[in-house]
Amino acid sequence: MKTIIGFVVAAIAFGLLALAPFYLDAYGIGLLIGMTGYVTLASAWGLFSGRTGYVSLATVAFFGIGAYTVAALNETLPYPVILLVAAGIGLVVALIVGLATLRLAGVYFVIFTFGLAELIRQLVTWFETTVTGTLGRYIFLPLGPEHIYWQLLALCAVTLLITWWVDRSRLGMALRVIADDEVVASHIGIDIARTKIALFVISAVLITLVGAIQAPRWTYVEPAIVFNPTVSFLTLIMALLGGAARLWGPALGAIPLFILFEWLSANFPNHYSILLGLLFIVIVFLLPRGVMGLLERLRAPSAPLDQAAGTGAPAQGKPASQEARG
Repeated sequence: MKTIIGFVVAAIAFGLLALAPFYLDAYGIGLLIGMTGYVTLASAWGLFSGRTGYVSLATVAFFGIGAYTVAALNETLPYPVILLVAAGIGLVVALIVGLATLRLAGVYFVIFTFGLAELIRQLVTWFETTVTGTLGRYIFLPLGPEHIYWQLLALCAVTLLITWWVDRSRLGMALRVIADDEVVASHIGIDIARTKIALFVISAVLITLVGAIQAPRWTYVEPAIVFNPTVSFLTLIMALLGGAARLWGPALGAIPLFILFEWLSANFPNHYSILLGLLFIVIVFLLPRGVMGLLERLRAPSAPLDQAAGTGAPAQGKPASQEARG
């Protein structure tokens, strides 16, 4: 019954959000586009990193792949086909990266994913300047801001639905065991590599589609715009603030932080990066499990352990490995 009520409430909320462009001006719709895009990015990031403990900084690599695919093909293919091509490219790149690097752990994986984004940016720049003889492309698609917003809103709903399904599936249970102890996970028969690669690919495809859908928002696209590393760091901070391993955690972090970042970038453009770094440090030290994790800890004495386990993180006092064996 709670699940049905939750679906009804979520459907009403998304329905009301879909009506927003009819009542807002261009600036308001632009804010909704940015906010919805980051909610989707943070949710897709949390789908993999929040459930495996692998901190990925490759968000902007897949975001840029999606955006530049639209920029390169917008004059030759229909828009729906371009989105499919972008998703396919993101899937192939994620599969290659996953097969090559998901055996890495800790700081090595973080460094690799950060380097991957820079490598792809440099390759695109080299191709444009060497092969095409130019840098950057124009996008001419008959899409207004409201169309971009509706697509992002639909993708956001799909991302949350996938996250909800993963948390309640055997895949989600396997991920919790892997995050708790990979040695235990391998001993009880979980295919660790396949599980991580599958989730990494799903997350990467969703992120790629965010970039592809947002690309028509910019009339002109170049590597420095769509491969900006700030996208990766903002997504990471938003997901961590709300609680990356929870269904609604990334959205809880993305909405207020997006508004704050918009205000900071407008009023403190020269100190924006410094403030961003300080905020990241504060979140890591004071809210290591995010706002959702803090709220769960506050109500833990009166909440049964199985409810805590249903949030996407192992129940307090009961390791995920014990849950799997049970």
